[in-house]
Amino acid sequence: MTAQNDDLWDWWSKALANPREIGKSLPVHDGDAQQGYYRTRFKDKPWEPVAIWFEDGKWLAMRGEHQVDASDIWNFACRNPITYEAYTKAIEGAGWDDEPEAPAIGHNLPSDPFEALQVEFAAEREQAEAFMKKPITTQAEADRAAIWSKRLSTIAKKATDLHKVEKQPHLDAGRNVDNKWRELKEEPDAISKKLKRHMDAFLQEEARKERERQAAARLEADRIQREADAARVAAEKAAAINDNDAAAIAAQNNAIAEAERLAQQAAAAEREAQARNASAGRTGAKVSLRTFVFAEITDFDALLMALKDRPEIKEVVDTLANRAARSGVELAGMAIRSEQRAA
Repeated sequence: MTAQNDDLWDWWSKALANPREIGKSLPVHDGDAQQGYYRTRFKDKPWEPVAIWFEDGKWLAMRGEHQVDASDIWNFACRNPITYEAYTKAIEGAGWDDEPEAPAIGHNLPSDPFEALQVEFAAEREQAEAFMKKPITTQAEADRAAIWSKRLSTIAKKATDLHKVEKQPHLDAGRNVDNKWRELKEEPDAISKKLKRHMDAFLQEEARKERERQAAARLEADRIQREADAARVAAEKAAAINDNDAAAIAAQNNAIAEAERLAQQAAAAEREAQARNASAGRTGAKVSLRTFVFAEITDFDALLMALKDRPEIKEVVDTLANRAARSGVELAGMAIRSEQRAA
């Protein structure tokens, strides 16, 4: 490995001035280190400062406080040049201007993953909420916000993964229990419903016959009631006759008795005229006709207009409209809009 030109700082200076040229006008070759200051990190870990320099005929490098192979670290750090001031600040433990400070939670985290993540989140939330009390005015602040967002989403992902791991045995056990009982729950219920539907036609015919019987019984009850009313009037007239003749008294008693008989018969006929619901089975296993109310849509457009102000309809329409907008389909009554948001 050799220096590419007399000015060992040239590549790093140009890369620092215009990072977009790295890999273009500033070529990058595996293992071909360039003197300067950089940074690198492992996935989801904090940035670490890197220094690469040529001394006494060989290339040297430091990653944080550890000496490393210059050609190896170059492959990871070359696209992240930093200023000497940023390098010095990071080496001294003062962090990075474009990255939030690591939460002060120390190394004595609880051994329980849930409790440890709670501690980590509490520290991050406190700092993030304090940061959001002021508007972002610099690029460095925007960078910190982006990194904070990433760190918090990482916590959320960890929580999701840990939740899944902890819950999975319960889900598996629940599914096993569901599978064990599913057939005995669903098939008897399905056959029970089929049997009821099988009875519908018979019970409906019985209900028709009952309506005819009830109508005839009503006519008979009305006839008997008229006779009873006439007998009652006759009895009242007979009772009004002030006659001690034995025949008259007997006639009065007969009229009253007939009126009472017809009144009882009228009451019985009235009971007979009451509706009887068609049924089958016995107590505890009785099936009878019941009225089920449902909607039959006769005019879809008119119904939709009648329901348009309901929150459920608005939610469904909003979902379908957004789906159409994302597909580039502009439907009547909507317009496709877009806005820039941090993501």
